[in-house]
Amino acid sequence: ILSVEDRTTVLAGLTAVDHICVFEEDTPIDLIKTLMPDTLVKGGDYDKDQIVGREEVEAAGGQVATVPLVEGSSTSDIVRDILEGGR
Repeated sequence: ILSVEDRTTVLAGLTAVDHICVFEEDTPIDLIKTLMPDTLVKGGDYDKDQIVGREEVEAAGGQVATVPLVEGSSTSDIVRDILEGGR
């Protein structure tokens, strides 16, 4: 729904966000290996063992976390609600 530019603008406004990197590859593994973040965060719909780059980040002493999803707030849910006349 939102362009990459719009999404990065929203993220850049968060004080907890230091950098934003847009990638076009299927996974961000090369970017993760290059940047080696202290913290890698993914949505709660992933198990930690499914997170690309987890092994590399943890091996370097970093942490990997998942954050819970908010039910009904995905882009797909919002679009479906709009098309069905809700929201």
